[in-house]
Amino acid sequence: MRDSPRPAGKRLYRNGGNGTINGYAATKYTGDCVPCDQRTRCLRTPDTTKVRQVAFFRGMCNGDESRTDGMKRRIGSEHGKQMIGARFARVEPVFGNLRHNKRLDRFTLRARSKVDGQWKLYCMAHNIEELGHHGYAN
Repeated sequence: MRDSPRPAGKRLYRNGGNGTINGYAATKYTGDCVPCDQRTRCLRTPDTTKVRQVAFFRGMCNGDESRTDGMKRRIGSEHGKQMIGARFARVEPVFGNLRHNKRLDRFTLRARSKVDGQWKLYCMAHNIEELGHHGYAN
C-alpha cells in the first residue's frame, strides 16, 4: 500500500481494477472516512461526501496497443525474460509434482468451495513434503 494523503493514517482499499483516467493508467482506492475525526482535512465537502477516493497514476496508456501486444512487449524485454525463466524454476515444478506425482489431473468434487478445499489439501501435502525434503525436521 502506498503512502497517500491520509491524516488519520487509515487504510485505503482498492476500488475495482486498474483503469484509465484522461489517457493515464491509474489504480483507484477508496477509504472509509465516516468515523474519522479529521474528515475536514481530507474532503472538500465533508458534509456530503461519505468516502475518500484516490487515484495513483502510473503513466500514459497506449490506447492503440491491445493487452496481448502489451504482454508480448513485456515478456520480450530483458526483465520479462528473467521473470519467465524464474517462473519455470519456481512455479512449474509445483504443478508438475501435483499433476504427475500426486495424480491430480482432475478434481473429483463439483462445487467451487469443495474444489478449493481439495486444491488446498493437495497444496498442503506438497508443502509438507517440501519441508520434509529440505531438512525442516532436523
